[in-house]
Amino acid sequence: MMQQNYIERVVDLTDPARNTIFNMTVDEARDRIRSGDSEAVRGIDGHFALVAAEGKLIRMARSLSRPLRYFIAKQSEGPCLVVAERIDTIYDWLQKEGFADQFHPSYTRMVPAHYITEIALLGCPDPNPQYRRFFTPQRNALPADVQIIGERYIAAVYEEIKKWLRNAAQDGPIGVSFSGGIDSGSVFLLTYHALLELGMSPSRLKAFTLSLGDAGADLSQARRFLEKLDLGLFLEEIIVSPQDIDWRETIRVVEDYKPLDIQSAAMNLALLKNIRRRYPDWRLIIDGDGGDENLKDYPIEENPELTIKSVLNNLMLYHEGWGVDSIKHSLTYSGGLSRGYMRTWAPAAHLGFQGFSPYTAPAVIEIAEGIPFIELTQWDHEKLYSLKGEIVRRGVKAITSMDMPVFEKRRFQHGATADGAIGGLFPKSELSYRRAFSALYEHDDADTV
Repeated sequence: MMQQNYIERVVDLTDPARNTIFNMTVDEARDRIRSGDSEAVRGIDGHFALVAAEGKLIRMARSLSRPLRYFIAKQSEGPCLVVAERIDTIYDWLQKEGFADQFHPSYTRMVPAHYITEIALLGCPDPNPQYRRFFTPQRNALPADVQIIGERYIAAVYEEIKKWLRNAAQDGPIGVSFSGGIDSGSVFLLTYHALLELGMSPSRLKAFTLSLGDAGADLSQARRFLEKLDLGLFLEEIIVSPQDIDWRETIRVVEDYKPLDIQSAAMNLALLKNIRRRYPDWRLIIDGDGGDENLKDYPIEENPELTIKSVLNNLMLYHEGWGVDSIKHSLTYSGGLSRGYMRTWAPAAHLGFQGFSPYTAPAVIEIAEGIPFIELTQWDHEKLYSLKGEIVRRGVKAITSMDMPVFEKRRFQHGATADGAIGGLFPKSELSYRRAFSALYEHDDADTV
C-alpha cells in the first residue's frame, strides 16, 4: 500500500501589499479562498493573488492581473509547498534552504486566473491539483446594439477607475502608458474625467509616450489624439535609443520567452525605466492592457492555430487560452492574458510601480463576454476588427461627452518606431528567446569539480 503524505509546510512568499481589494481586507479575501466556495471568491472585488490552507487542503486563487506560482519541494519530514509571484523568488528560497537541486523552472506551476486551485494529498508522484472556476460570465447577454454595448462596457471601465482612485490612488501623480490608441486613449480620458468628477486635480495626470528617437508612430499619434481634444499639455515624451531596448534583460524580468510578449514587455520596460530615472518617487501607472483581449481585437490571420470560429465560440479564449482541461494549456504558464499579463505586471513591479488596468477587472470582462459578437459580425474578420473602436468611442462619448479619436491598431513594439521595423532589436527565431530563458538557470558544474 502506497503511503500518502500531506503537505507538511506552506511557505507563502507573496507580497500582500500588491493586492488591491476594494470591498474587504486581504485577510477576509483569504478566508473566502480558504472556504473553497466559488461564489464567495467571485465576491472579492479587486485584483489579488492569495493562498490559504484549510487543514490538509491548500487553496490558491488569483485575478487576471496578478501572477501566482507554486512549487513542491521534497523534505524528509514531508512535502513543502512554496508559493510566490515569480519563478526566481521560488528558486532563491530553494537555494537558501538547500533544495536547489530539485528545481527546474518548468517544475513551477502558474495558478490559472479565475480558478480556485486546490492541492490535497501529495505522494510520489504528486497528483494534479483540482480546479474550480469562480468566474463564468454569461455569453451573448447583451442586445446587438453597439450604442448600448458601448455605454455598458465603458461605464464598467469607468467604475473600476473610480474605485481605484478612491481606494488605491488617492494621492500622488498618475502616469498613463499612452500611445493614443483605443485602450490607452480611453483610459486617459476616463481617468481625466473621473478625477474631475471626484473633486481631484487632473494635474496629477501625465500621458507618457515612448518613442525610439523622436519620430515614433505612437508619438505622432499621441500628439494628434491629445491636441484634438485640447489636452496636449498632459503629454510627456519618453525618447529612448535602440540601446535602451534589451530583450535579454526583459526575458529575465518577465520570466517568459514568447516573442510578441517579450517585444512588448521590452518597450514597456524601457518606458518605465526612463520614467523612474526622471521621477524617482513616482508610484502609480495606469494602462489599457486587456482591452484587445476583451473585444477580441487581434489579427487572427497571424496565428495558424486560430480561426474566427474558435475565437468567437470559446469563452474568454484570449484571456485564458484553451482552458485548464485542454492539452494546449501550459501548467507552467497558464494561457492567454492569464500568461501574457506578465509583460505589463513584471516590468512595473520590478521598477517599484503600482500598475493597474481597469480592462482586466471581472466586471469589465463580464460585459465584454456578453457582447453578441457572432450576431454583430456574421463571422466577418473585418467587422470584428472595426467593432472595438466603435464600441469604445461611443462609450467614452456617453461618459465624458468627448469625441475620442480612433486610430488603426498598432502593437506597442511597432508604434515605438517610425515605420514599425523592429528587426534589428529582436531575434528572428523563437528558439533564441527560449535559449535565453533557459540560460537563466543553466549552471556549469565543471568549475566546481
